[in-house]
Amino acid sequence: MKRSNQQQTLEVSTFLRIRKWYLLALSAIALTIIIAQILIQQHLNSQLNDSRVINVAGRQRAYSQKLVKEALLLNQENLEENERQELLKELNSTLYIWKTSHEGLQMGNDSIGLPKEDNVSILEHFDELSIHHSAMVDAVKTMLSQKDASGQALDVLLANEGPFLEKMDAIVNEYDTISKERLQKLKVKEYLLLCFSLLILILEVLFIFRPLSIQIKETIRNLVKSQLQSEQDAEEIKKIFEEKERSLQELKELNFVIDNAALFASARSDGTVVFISKKFLTLLEESNIPPNTHLSEILTTDEGQQQYLGEILTKPRKSIRTEEIEIKTKAGNKLWLDMSIIPMHQTSLKQSVLLLCSDITERKNNQEKVEQLTLQNYEDRMRQKQLQASLIVEGQEEERKRIAKDIHDGIGQMLTALRFNIESINLDQKERTKEKIAYLKELTSDLIKGVRTATFNLTPPELGDHGIFPALQKMTSELSKLTGKNILFENKAEQNIRFDSLAETNIYRVTQEAVNNAIKYADANYILVSINHTDNLLSVVIDDDGKGFDPTVLDRPPKNNSEGGMGVFFMRERISYINGRLFINSNPGEGTRVTINYNLNETQKPKKETYED
Repeated sequence: MKRSNQQQTLEVSTFLRIRKWYLLALSAIALTIIIAQILIQQHLNSQLNDSRVINVAGRQRAYSQKLVKEALLLNQENLEENERQELLKELNSTLYIWKTSHEGLQMGNDSIGLPKEDNVSILEHFDELSIHHSAMVDAVKTMLSQKDASGQALDVLLANEGPFLEKMDAIVNEYDTISKERLQKLKVKEYLLLCFSLLILILEVLFIFRPLSIQIKETIRNLVKSQLQSEQDAEEIKKIFEEKERSLQELKELNFVIDNAALFASARSDGTVVFISKKFLTLLEESNIPPNTHLSEILTTDEGQQQYLGEILTKPRKSIRTEEIEIKTKAGNKLWLDMSIIPMHQTSLKQSVLLLCSDITERKNNQEKVEQLTLQNYEDRMRQKQLQASLIVEGQEEERKRIAKDIHDGIGQMLTALRFNIESINLDQKERTKEKIAYLKELTSDLIKGVRTATFNLTPPELGDHGIFPALQKMTSELSKLTGKNILFENKAEQNIRFDSLAETNIYRVTQEAVNNAIKYADANYILVSINHTDNLLSVVIDDDGKGFDPTVLDRPPKNNSEGGMGVFFMRERISYINGRLFINSNPGEGTRVTINYNLNETQKPKKETYED
């Protein structure tokens, strides 16, 4: 025991010593990283200042050349007054920037980010440059005051430009040399820090990781010994475990009953009750059980069910039997049980059974209600389909009557008039004959127009030949001519597309019905039909300025011959055929908007097609 405590104390001291050296090594590495970052950030700030100074110094050369160029332009003889004033303004601005940058390079300027210069060599160059800079500044000021009539100031400016550029080049080169020297010093510092970090890592390997690896190796050796001892102990435990395995299996079976069933009972091989749970007795409305009572007599009062349960409970079996059964309690209540019969002690001659049950009465009642509701919904849908079918038949009959009336009242009457006029022609009366022939030509033209209108309303040729885009354009144009109303078509799509003919026909008919409703019932003077499509959606919008209506009337059942009622019904039916969507928005006195949306699925990718108006 004493040896164990000494070993534990030694291990703790070793761990503390290794942890102390490890923390010191990490602290040294962290310190070198912080120092390196400080040096790098200082150098970056210095480089930023150097780059800004070099940039400004380089621009001084460009601004000096810009001053000379503007001065030369100012001394042109054919300048207008406004151009001269503009050049004077530009020259003054250039002089201000050039002068400010020159002073900032020496004394510093916070507004343009220039530090004060303290390098003796660069300041000496600026002293040499100041003579030429001052002369150029005075010359430009003389030109700005417009007192240089003889051009002497321009001569002074030109004479000092070359020396100024030469000295400025020397200053820029000096700035570059200083920046490179700073960078070289930083490299040396970085190399020293790198060497220091590598040294720390080497010392850490020698004095921390190496002793730690030796300690781990010793620990693994001890673990291997402990593992061998554990395996020997496990063999002994395995023997004990095999001896108690049968008892454990019985405990598992009993555990299953307790964990998974709230209603359970057990019976002997002859079907008499051994045990029944209190909850099961409460459900069966039983208070006490006489000795040697058969389990089937407790479960139900129905004699036929008792006989059936007696047979399945006493019959020897090797597998679990599961079924759903309806029972009847003493109070006359009917219950549904999900019953599992589990055989026990299969190897012995006297086999007993364990009965596990679940009360599924509520589920069965709900299932019956669902079946009743399903049947009722099916009957409601069938009645609705019959109503829709009758409405469709009535609509078809009304359409046939309308077509027959149009042909009889329009085309039929014109044909009758044509016949009577042809029969009344008398070739002996030439003047009268000419008048009748002229009338017949006009009547024939009206007849052709009527036939074209009727056939157009039935099946427009543009729809089958070119698609929905030109068909809607033709429809709006023809209806505008026939009704005298402003019916316009706007194509917002980039180009014409073709897709499923059934969808094209139904979209055309729904649009036609919406326009006709706007003409007949809304008393609209302006109707706009616009069409657009994206990759997956075709949209047709019909707007009118009519009297509008209360949209709640659309929720009422459609009635034949009602204003727009049957029309809206057929519009919705047609859109539902192609899995489209129909939206109708309106308010009394504010017009109506009808929107048709049709999804272009992957199997109906639109095909591009061009056409001529």
